[in-house]
Amino acid sequence: MTMSDKDVKDYHKMVDTLTKQAKAIKLNGKYNYMTGKQITDPDTGKRVYEISSYRLPSVTTILGATKNQEFLKEWKAKVGEAEADRIKNVSSARGTSMHKFLESYVTGVGYDDLTELGCQARPMAKKIVEVGLAPVEEYYGSEVTLHYPGLYAGQTDLVCNHNGMETVVDFKQANRPKKKEWIEDYYLQIAMYAMAHDYVYGSKIEQGVIMVCTPDLYYQEFKTEGASLRAWKHKALKRINMYNELIHDEKERTTPMNPEDFFNGA
Repeated sequence: MTMSDKDVKDYHKMVDTLTKQAKAIKLNGKYNYMTGKQITDPDTGKRVYEISSYRLPSVTTILGATKNQEFLKEWKAKVGEAEADRIKNVSSARGTSMHKFLESYVTGVGYDDLTELGCQARPMAKKIVEVGLAPVEEYYGSEVTLHYPGLYAGQTDLVCNHNGMETVVDFKQANRPKKKEWIEDYYLQIAMYAMAHDYVYGSKIEQGVIMVCTPDLYYQEFKTEGASLRAWKHKALKRINMYNELIHDEKERTTPMNPEDFFNGA
């Protein structure tokens, strides 16, 4: 995709505007975040997170292995395997670019993507910055690797103060608007990040916010807090135990946990 002189001028104007907005979000370094990396486990051949002294399955691996696949199978049968793969790859690439733009806006580290998908992702990120991040006055970390020792690990997009509450934020691109009943795994993902953050850093994450934008710039926001967040944590722990039941190799298993024990301080 070739950009005209006007496109380039408009692009730089938008980047300048977003950079100014991002500078209003201050970094609060109250949490000394650990670093981790994804590796191929030499014992199992699977991708895992290596963090602290642990090799742990990712949040998305656990949720992907334990979700109902019937809808996905029906969709693939309807559109065909090739088209399904094309849509998946395009969505993934556009989502990756959108995340990188958002990380750039928050941290002030430059990023550019002049590909066709990058040109789609940029205004999507702008929409999230303008609407979703408007209530954020400070952030604690961007693209933070979190882990729950012995259970799982993953990377959350943003940990911040959102409307006065310590919050875990997840950015999502979507090809069409979402309904709450379609995004159970989004809620479970953010609940797992909140549990990990609280356990390792002694925090009390009060809220999870999922910020979604489509290529035609339709923005949606889904929140969970209080009793709702607690309920998602219960469901997440059940999915973790379900994952363990599916794993035959003892080396891959994490520590089973009774949800009631967890919430009673285990």
